[in-house]
Amino acid sequence: MALQEALAAKIEAWRPRTTRLLKEFGDVKVSEVNMSQAIGGARGVRCLVTDISYLDPNEGIRFRGYTIPETLARLPKVPGKEMPYVEGHIYLLLTGDIPTEEDVAELAADIRSRTGVPGYVFDTLRAMPIDTHPMTMFSAGILAMQRESEYVKAYNEGLGKMDHWQPTLEDSLNLWARLPELGAFIYRLKYKGDTPIASDPNLDLGGNFAHMMDIADPYDEVARLYFILHSDHESGNVSAHAGHLVGSALSDVYYSASAMINGLAGPLHGLANQEVLRWMQGVMEQMGGQLPSEEKMKEFVWETLNSGQVIPGFGHAVLRKTDPRYSEQRNFCLKYLPDDPIFKFVDMLYHIVPPILEEQGKAKNPWPNVDAQSGVIQWHYGLQEYDFYTVLFGIGRSIGVLSNIIWDRALGYPIERPKSVTTAMLEEVAGITSE
Repeated sequence: MALQEALAAKIEAWRPRTTRLLKEFGDVKVSEVNMSQAIGGARGVRCLVTDISYLDPNEGIRFRGYTIPETLARLPKVPGKEMPYVEGHIYLLLTGDIPTEEDVAELAADIRSRTGVPGYVFDTLRAMPIDTHPMTMFSAGILAMQRESEYVKAYNEGLGKMDHWQPTLEDSLNLWARLPELGAFIYRLKYKGDTPIASDPNLDLGGNFAHMMDIADPYDEVARLYFILHSDHESGNVSAHAGHLVGSALSDVYYSASAMINGLAGPLHGLANQEVLRWMQGVMEQMGGQLPSEEKMKEFVWETLNSGQVIPGFGHAVLRKTDPRYSEQRNFCLKYLPDDPIFKFVDMLYHIVPPILEEQGKAKNPWPNVDAQSGVIQWHYGLQEYDFYTVLFGIGRSIGVLSNIIWDRALGYPIERPKSVTTAMLEEVAGITSE
């Protein structure tokens, strides 16, 4: 397939760059680690390498150098639709090139040919208690498919180090084809009386997911936008780093993707979108279900902040402007659901909260992030089961995480193994003496 050929050429051209950096400049310092970084979760420590995406403080995420607006504008569109093929985004993250219409058609056909989650996976999920969290089911379903790994077969037969990326790509393509089907099955198992809908081989990835969820247009556009926007966010976030860490041991991508999902399930990471929506609906209830005046909303925001609480969905550890992922979803809402009552509340907060946070002076970034908007769209189209939202996130995030692992294998990156220090060592560095 042309994708494999294009990727092989990219890898061969890239390897000498990494080899030279290690050989000639291995002792050059990239950054200094301070004590707050050592204790505080390695925040800001520059010790991971990825060319898949970069989080620019002012422009937001860049996918292979392209901003989100540029990415959405340049990728080939599904016929009759405004949103690009998710398959085209996969091609971009893997190769760094904007695919042609022919590239996307070939890759989309290849991914469609790989659909079909094995029946034993569904049996495994049906054996779990129905009140099991959907992210637990999602992680378990991915692990159950591990026996399908092409990488494991190739490794056991003897595989040259520089060839590890090829069966890893095969596994990744299989997972990208099957994760939407697995996610939709979990949704319909848990919330729709175990009534799964078969995959449609004539649809693109985003359209097929909407079909299997049984949600009418334009939810297919929501799926395409959502999977692209959530696909990657550098390598340092919990889900991406968890996948990278496990993959660095040469565990196959089924193990890595399951680890990614486990990290994403935490309330400090992937659960944020449902928490924002729940908070928003609580605000609406306090307001009697009616959109308040701007003055009344300002009073509410100040009361919330003065009581020591935060406004969920605002602020970001890196960004210093409105999250472009928020902006693109807001544009979608303005076009397709401008009169949605929850969106009206969200949009009012969008205009009111940042100036208040700036006046308060505590937030480095007073602007909304992606989580302030994403749950609103899902709720509008009838997907109102909060716990499932992170499964959607995981389907999209797999695109970037697995692309990174493919390139890790291609460039022969070693197992990840940072060095630890003790508290006593830190006290010695700080000049603290024991009494």
